[in-house]
Amino acid sequence: MEKREQLYEGKAKKVYATDNPELLIVSYKDDATAFNGLKKGTISGKGVINNQMSNMLMQKLEESGVPTHFVEELSERETVVKRVSIVPLEVIVRNIAAGSFSKRYGVPEGKVFEKPTVEFSYKNDDLGDPLINDYHAIAIDIATETEIETIKEYALKVNEFLKSFWKKCGVTLVDFKLEFGKTSDGTIILADEISPDTCRLWDSKTGEKLDKDRFRRDLGGVEDAYTEVMRRAMEHK
Repeated sequence: MEKREQLYEGKAKKVYATDNPELLIVSYKDDATAFNGLKKGTISGKGVINNQMSNMLMQKLEESGVPTHFVEELSERETVVKRVSIVPLEVIVRNIAAGSFSKRYGVPEGKVFEKPTVEFSYKNDDLGDPLINDYHAIAIDIATETEIETIKEYALKVNEFLKSFWKKCGVTLVDFKLEFGKTSDGTIILADEISPDTCRLWDSKTGEKLDKDRFRRDLGGVEDAYTEVMRRAMEHK
């Protein structure tokens, strides 16, 4: 596998071309951002944790029937993935009220939902990633009705798997963000990452936050929280 030119640099990752047009190399950074990039910082070792945790969880999801972009882990920070065109939807699955949901609807953080909620944000920095619904997404040609149904089905499958996995680790899965992409033949697969950057994870006994909220809310102990989540995940993989 030959690593070629850098194609893209985002808030948390760099993406490189390879000698295979269907495969890319993703390199995870320690940079951290919040509030649509308004807050910036560094979480030491985050890239290594997010890369390795994502890869482990995606391989397990493949076994559970959710197709992903994962191909091969090259190193602590680099992974080969399938080339996809990202569907510009952030797919947020919530089991418990927290963060923007609590602020938006005046619901106390910690309220447990009877069943998970799925919401979409339009991935567009210029517009501030606004909330949209299925009808909006179809109207502006983000995805077809069938693709949206597939995405929702996979998102809820991911939720069931992750809830069960994190429960074994003594961690409550509050909510998380997913992104999906389309392969060259139009197949919808899970892309991006699954990590403490993209999931809200609370210690099941103490309620302590073990995720990026420690960075967002200046709670301190960010590196320790990421390391602890990684330790528990690897113990139960």
